[in-house]
Amino acid sequence: MIALAGSGVLNASALTYNQVVVGSVDQLFSGLADPTRRDILRRCAINASSVSRLAEAYPMSFAAVQKHVAVLERAGLVAKERRGRETLVRTEAAAVARARRALDELEDLWRGRVARMSEVLSEEGNPQ
Repeated sequence: MIALAGSGVLNASALTYNQVVVGSVDQLFSGLADPTRRDILRRCAINASSVSRLAEAYPMSFAAVQKHVAVLERAGLVAKERRGRETLVRTEAAAVARARRALDELEDLWRGRVARMSEVLSEEGNPQ
């Protein structure tokens, strides 16, 4: 067992598991941190697109858009697929769903903490 300050006790295997999960979630949210990358995700969710077609939509160089796509690809948020002479970029819906689940888990955690704090405060207000 490993004691964590202020957050209870976890066993070592759960902690290792969480470190692996946290690393991939960090990459997901790093990919989502930029508004251009979020827009690229949105566009590619609607219709797979080539990087050159994507670059036409932004006031930046092709190379800059290509770098944004590379960040998204490393995070697993997009995938590239070859179609004829073009390489198309498409959004990976499963990765977006993982980001959503991570946020839902954080919300549940914090709602639980707030509920426990409310219980403690109400007990302090009503000593028995």
